Amino acid sequence: MTVYSELHCLSHFSFLRGVSSPQELVLRACALSYRALALTDECSLSGIVHAHRAAQEHGLQLIVGSEITVREGLKCVVLVGCASGYAELVDLITRGRRGDKGRYDLGLADIAGLSSCLVLWCPDQDPSRDALAVSLAQALGSRFWIAGELHKTGLDDRHRERLHALSARLARPVVACGDVHMHKRGRRALQDTVTAIRFKTSVADAGWALYPNGERHLRDIPTLCALYPEAWLQETQVVTAACRFSLEDLHYRYPRQGRNPRHSLAQLIRLAREGLAVRYPRGVPDPVQSLARHELSLIGELAYADYFLTVHDLVRFARDRGILCQGRGSAANSVVCYALGITAVDPARLEVLFERFISRERNEPPDIDIDFEHERREEVIQYLYERYGRDRAAMTASVITYRTRSALRDVAKALGCEATLVNRLAGLLGWWEGVDVLEGRLAEQGMDVRKPPFRQLIALVRELAGRPRHLSQHTGGMVLSQESLARLIPIEQAAMPGRTVLQWDKDDLDALRIMKVDCLGLGMLTALRKAFAIMREHKLGPGALWEIPAEDRAVYEMVSAADTVGVFQIESRAQMALLPRLRPRTFYDLVVQIAIVRPGPIQGNMVHPYLRRRQGREAVSYPSRDIEAVLGRTLGIPLFQEQVIKLAVVAAGFSPGEADALRRAMGAWKRDGDLQAFKGRFLEGMRGRGYGEDYANDIYRQIHGFGAYGFPESHAASFALLAYASAWLKCHVPDVYLCALLNSQPLGFYAPSQLIADARRHGVRVLAPDVRSSQVDTILEVDAGGRRAVRLGLGLIGGLKRKAAVRLTQLSQSERSSLPALTRTARLTRTDGWHLAEGGALDGLSGSRPQALWGSLAAQAPLPLFADPEEAETWRRPGSHAGDMQADYRALGFSLRGHPVGLARAHLGPEVTSIAALGGVRPGALVTIAGLVISRQRPGSAKGLMFLLLEDETGTANIIVSADVAEAFRPLVLRSALVRVRGVLQRTPDKIQHIHAREFLRMPGPSPASA
Repeated sequence: MTVYSELHCLSHFSFLRGVSSPQELVLRACALSYRALALTDECSLSGIVHAHRAAQEHGLQLIVGSEITVREGLKCVVLVGCASGYAELVDLITRGRRGDKGRYDLGLADIAGLSSCLVLWCPDQDPSRDALAVSLAQALGSRFWIAGELHKTGLDDRHRERLHALSARLARPVVACGDVHMHKRGRRALQDTVTAIRFKTSVADAGWALYPNGERHLRDIPTLCALYPEAWLQETQVVTAACRFSLEDLHYRYPRQGRNPRHSLAQLIRLAREGLAVRYPRGVPDPVQSLARHELSLIGELAYADYFLTVHDLVRFARDRGILCQGRGSAANSVVCYALGITAVDPARLEVLFERFISRERNEPPDIDIDFEHERREEVIQYLYERYGRDRAAMTASVITYRTRSALRDVAKALGCEATLVNRLAGLLGWWEGVDVLEGRLAEQGMDVRKPPFRQLIALVRELAGRPRHLSQHTGGMVLSQESLARLIPIEQAAMPGRTVLQWDKDDLDALRIMKVDCLGLGMLTALRKAFAIMREHKLGPGALWEIPAEDRAVYEMVSAADTVGVFQIESRAQMALLPRLRPRTFYDLVVQIAIVRPGPIQGNMVHPYLRRRQGREAVSYPSRDIEAVLGRTLGIPLFQEQVIKLAVVAAGFSPGEADALRRAMGAWKRDGDLQAFKGRFLEGMRGRGYGEDYANDIYRQIHGFGAYGFPESHAASFALLAYASAWLKCHVPDVYLCALLNSQPLGFYAPSQLIADARRHGVRVLAPDVRSSQVDTILEVDAGGRRAVRLGLGLIGGLKRKAAVRLTQLSQSERSSLPALTRTARLTRTDGWHLAEGGALDGLSGSRPQALWGSLAAQAPLPLFADPEEAETWRRPGSHAGDMQADYRALGFSLRGHPVGLARAHLGPEVTSIAALGGVRPGALVTIAGLVISRQRPGSAKGLMFLLLEDETGTANIIVSADVAEAFRPLVLRSALVRVRGVLQRTPDKIQHIHAREFLRMPGPSPASA
């Protein structure tokens, strides 16, 4: 019986070449009874871990390899036979990828220089390069084969004869290969489509770039036997026997921080003791000391001391540079992380659970997330590169996949659609919608979806959506290694200068137990640092995070009133709706507030029971003291992942590691799963400890409901620290906080216009940009009478180059006193002057916006009629309120002169109520309001509801839009900036009001927002 191994196979990780996943290829190879499969993506190992896991699961031998086309034109398949060959291939790919992102450059000498890998040469129909293959064969000797690839093109007989002749000439055997691009022939149309996308053309115009048929799939063995000589097929087993390397043979070592593991652990213990002494100057509590000993013992047993020392060093570097940072997530479950200054979460204030972070049973590497100021995170990343070297440090990859709209755009172009039609088609889908609604959307537009090309369009979009588009970089995951990473994982250049990226993503690293450090950027840390700098400059109070007074009653009053625009983590409409009901009064209340407005607790039906119990409308009882010890702080409702783990331990007898495995399995259940084994053990364990069947099922249903979607208590606590700090600043120094927010954009839910409007409603004076006094950033001005005001920065003016703004701020007051002098001295271009005038920054010099626009042009390039610049000043034209507002919106995105709805109020009619006046309308009344659409949200847990935030000149209103209404008024709901909404006013007992929309109407006439 013939045995076959496929030795040349590309997956969809050969981006826009292959069209099947590694898993699909492995499953198909198993179904066809192949002995082995080589995954050989082009100059890449991006899909190899996916294939490795699938091959392990199904008992197929996986051969690691890569296809390389050298600059001389030869296409070769490089296969790994042993560990040294793997390191050689990784180094080869890394060297090839040192150039521009998405390209590689290797020569024949690079292939000929391989000393441990096997090489298959894939001859094409052109014999002109055969002489090059002769030299390659001589260099590689017995590690060289000729790939025989036959695809029923009508030229197979001629090609077969040529391969026989080459075999005789080179004295090397031919081995059968398939040049596989898909697991089944049915992917042919998709393969043609991605080829057209890759070449930026249409399928109709792609010509010879397309393959002539669909033979590049995994074919059954009878078909192969009829096509290939038996000797070629048998040679696949010779190659297979020589390729015994597995990814399980990889040996990754984290960089040593001490002379040896014992020295590193001793160093960590010393730092932890010193840190605890600083954290607890009056003495370390006994429970904390006990936890620290337990953690350090486990860290030493699992040899993770070096990892903790690295993160400690990283945090030390950031703080020495004045960069705000804070660890969060699982790391906050660690007393050691608190002692080392990695997190700010005091374990004495929480029920920490180290096994949520590191577990002996799980035996997975720790994963510490550290948030740094988003504007200065690059300093931290570059420090890691400098300390460990480019060969031992690199960023984790992130695979960018096609979403439905991007797939629709690319497929439509590949099918030859005109650009206007492509844009129209893409506009039919909401950002949240998948391919399942595409057919209906097309039919609504009068397109016959049963006929080509729309039938093909829908089918191809369905196949392409979710597939890899290209390789990008993770938001901050850094992998460090004792040895060179370039012999472990291929490294390539990132699009961003100064960064290099591994070809493996986070899941690949986790699968092979490779550790990483997450250096993440957080805009709120940037804003807080800038706020404290202003506070110190003006001597206004706390100048650092730890100096903010704790448990401030005024802060909690503001938060409970949902006055939280711009406050970290509790500024969304969902958070605002819950705040008056939960009414936080302590720090732990904030922890709960942050965690409870998440998909997990919502889907697990935990929010309303918790609120009823907190408000005293539902009794709280516990079936045992053990359960009360776990759920007492959350009134008997499991809200946190740590509680899931503890419940499994105390109520069902799980070990801590087994309990965390349960939590992970619950998260995966919605995608893959079968939780019956865990469910049976959990329920049986609870019954064995005397808990009733109903209670056990109820608890299981709750924790199953949120599984991996629940928030860790430690994570929520880390965020609560920043939420409280930002709320304190908004409450006590709103002008300072506004400056910091505007200078840290983008961050949060709100654009500068909404932040400014909210601050002005709180009595903050905001002054327009002015070249005579503005800086690049927004500043706090204090006049002679001691009154403070926020002066908007020149950096907010759209289109103005930052370099020009910097030059302006370096001028003296006298140089800023006249437009011609200012223009010449700051070397402003005509475009710079125009943007300054549009943004109102020249109004103080020119007297009016039209005069400023005219003056900026005249000062830059005087016309012959005005040879003397002073003559240009004799032309005068006053501005208009409406015109100035339009210019403000064009340049700034907002206006301090008013609001577009206020400008249009006289034309709206008496039936349109201002948002501020809604407070006097009875609940249940039908109302009409007009407003600027500030945000659109459609949470996955909201059962199809959309939430719009509308703003007029008097305030903001929350609009709830049902799926039916959103569909009926789709263009207005999804795309209009300014709308009228008619609906039913609803108001809760906590005075939270919203409008259930029934109808959307266009605004009458033009408005500044649309100008």
